[in-house]
Amino acid sequence: MAGCYPAPMLRGELHTRVLESDVLRGNPLGDPHIREVPVYLPPGCNDDTPLVAVLAGFTGVGAGALRGTPWDLSFPARYEQLLENGRAAPCAFLFPDAFTRFGGSQYMNSAATGRYEDYLLGEVFPDVEQTFNVGGSADRRGLMGRSSGGFGALHVALRHPDRFRAIAAHSADCYFELAYKPDFPRMLAMLDQYGSVMEFLDAFEQAPKKTTPLILAINVLAMAAVYSPDDEEPLGIALPFEARTGRLRENIWDRWLEHDPVEMASIHGAQLADYKLVYVDAGLRDEYHLQYGARQLVDMLRDSGVEVQHEEYDDGHMGTSYRYDRSIPLMSQALSLPVGSGSSPS
Repeated sequence: MAGCYPAPMLRGELHTRVLESDVLRGNPLGDPHIREVPVYLPPGCNDDTPLVAVLAGFTGVGAGALRGTPWDLSFPARYEQLLENGRAAPCAFLFPDAFTRFGGSQYMNSAATGRYEDYLLGEVFPDVEQTFNVGGSADRRGLMGRSSGGFGALHVALRHPDRFRAIAAHSADCYFELAYKPDFPRMLAMLDQYGSVMEFLDAFEQAPKKTTPLILAINVLAMAAVYSPDDEEPLGIALPFEARTGRLRENIWDRWLEHDPVEMASIHGAQLADYKLVYVDAGLRDEYHLQYGARQLVDMLRDSGVEVQHEEYDDGHMGTSYRYDRSIPLMSQALSLPVGSGSSPS
C-alpha cells in the first residue's frame, strides 16, 4: 500500500492511557513504572470488537507506531485504508511501551530488567479491555509485531496459549545460532575498548549518537539481560561468552536457547493448533538471517499440527512496516470469526 500525502484524517479514535504499574515499580534498571499506552478504536467500535497488541521492535516504543511519514503511513492510518478498501475487519489496537535502559525487554519477565510479560498480560490488557469494552476473551485477542515485537508475540503466545487466538510475527528473532551469535564480536570489541560491561554502558549512554556498532553491542547486552539474568554477575547479567577470549559459555548459551521460539515450538507448539491465525514472515535478504529461523519455526509448528501461514518476500529487515498490509487483514478477519471457528482464510 503506497503512502498518502497529506495523511488522511483518522475516522476512528486515538486514546492514551497512563498506567501506573505495580509490577514495574522498583524494577532493577530504574526504568519508569508510569507509562503511556496508546489505544486505537475503529469507527463503530462495540463490545464485539477484537483487541490486538502491536509490539514494537528493539529500541522502539508503542507510540512510535502512531508516527507516520508522507511515504510510510502510521499504523492506524494504514489500518483505516485497509478497512476502507474492505480488506480489514473492525479491530482495536493497543501499543504497549516495554522499553528498557538497554533498548528493550523482549516482553519477558527478567530479574535483571523487570516483569514486562506480567505488565502486558496482567495490567495493560485488563486496563484497556475494562476501559473500552473491547477484546475480553481469548477468541477476541491477538498479538502482532516485527523483529523483537514478533519474538514477543511468539513468546507470549507459546507461554500463554489460552489467552489469545491469533498471532502475526514479522521477521521475529528465531534460531538464535544465526540471529545473535554474529553480533557477539561487536560486544567483545566494546569490552576490549572500554574494559567492562559497566564502562561500556556508561559510554553508550553518554554517546551523543547511537551508531550501528553501539546498537549492535547493546543489543547483545539487552538479550543477555532477559535470557540469562544472574545476580552474581555485573549488572545482574551473565554474558554467553568469556569477555577475554570470546569462548562460548555453554551453560549460559543453553539458557538463551530455552527461549528460542524454534526450541519453544518444539515443546509447546501444539498448543497453538486451535488458533484462528498463526502468521509468520521474513525477508529473503534479512540482515540477521531470520528467514532461516522462520523456516525452522514453521516446520516445527506444522509438525505439531499447527496451521501456519508463512510468507517470504524480497527485502531485508529494516523499513518493512508495509508488511502489516498483509497481516492486518488476516488478523482482523480471523478475530472477527464466530467463537469456535477455525483458521482464517488466506
